[in-house]
Amino acid sequence: MAPPDWRATPTAHSWCACGRDRFVVGRRKALALVEDHNAHRTTCPLLTRTEGRAAA
Repeated sequence: MAPPDWRATPTAHSWCACGRDRFVVGRRKALALVEDHNAHRTTCPLLTRTEGRAAA
């Protein structure tokens, strides 16, 4: 693995089976997308569906 290049522009890609697909360029936007992706995981209709599941 090569050492990080301080001149490189970070990118981030977030996608979900529900159809959500986001791509950003830039450090601040990438960090925000990570937070947004984590928040989406708690609200995604495919991941939070309770129909048909047995109660714990």
